[in-house]
Amino acid sequence: MDAPWEALAGASVFDLAQPMRTGMPQSPNHAPFRMLLERRHGDMVRSDGGSAANEVIVTGGHVGTHVDALAHVSQDGLLHGGLAAAGVQSHQGFTALGIDTFTPYVGRAVLLDVAAAHGVATLPPGYEITPGDLDRAARGLDIRAGEALLVGTGWSRHWADPGLFTGQSLGVPGPGAAAGRWLAERRPRLVGAESIAFEHIAPGRGHATLPVHRILLVEAGINIVETMRLSDLLDAGHREFLLIVNPLPLAGATGAPVRPLAVV
Repeated sequence: MDAPWEALAGASVFDLAQPMRTGMPQSPNHAPFRMLLERRHGDMVRSDGGSAANEVIVTGGHVGTHVDALAHVSQDGLLHGGLAAAGVQSHQGFTALGIDTFTPYVGRAVLLDVAAAHGVATLPPGYEITPGDLDRAARGLDIRAGEALLVGTGWSRHWADPGLFTGQSLGVPGPGAAAGRWLAERRPRLVGAESIAFEHIAPGRGHATLPVHRILLVEAGINIVETMRLSDLLDAGHREFLLIVNPLPLAGATGAPVRPLAVV
């Protein structure tokens, strides 16, 4: 058997993370990302002429490309597995189901290109993905439990337009509740998509309710990767590949930034 590095010789790597910068699109429910240079070159010069610059970063855990921990959502006060949220949370975070309990994922991923199934590059704002859409996008693919399922909408093409991308007025395409159950029934290790909220956002509704988060995080115990940059993979026509997902191990946090990599 080839060593892992030999097996991957010549493979292409797709960076699936959006660049993080001040002012990038984000959910109004979360603290914004901010970065500034705390020290610039020349502020302090060493005796040998050397200088260093460094920055201060302030961010919410659900900004940019990130992974939702199971502690992120509760229903009627209960987290996944019936765990009472009040008993495991404090101002310091969660003692259970935080993002630090996420085991890094290195394995096969299947990309369900719903946009291509409709013959378009990008689904329209506010489009609700149905189980029928996912069936069409899954034709010819072997979906296995314990692997990663990604949903392609083409929405990452709108990253440069924050007003459109966040969908506060026109909505965002994504799985509705029925499609969320379709995904959960296939028992993936994790799911991912291109929009901030992963799921369907109706025009004018904002993030008023997020039933797919309840279905996946609370009921099924399936982590969600949001705001992925899938457009390059969609353009290349890749439907299955090796996926690496390893969020920052922020102890007790409900989510953390991640830089997913697809290897084909």
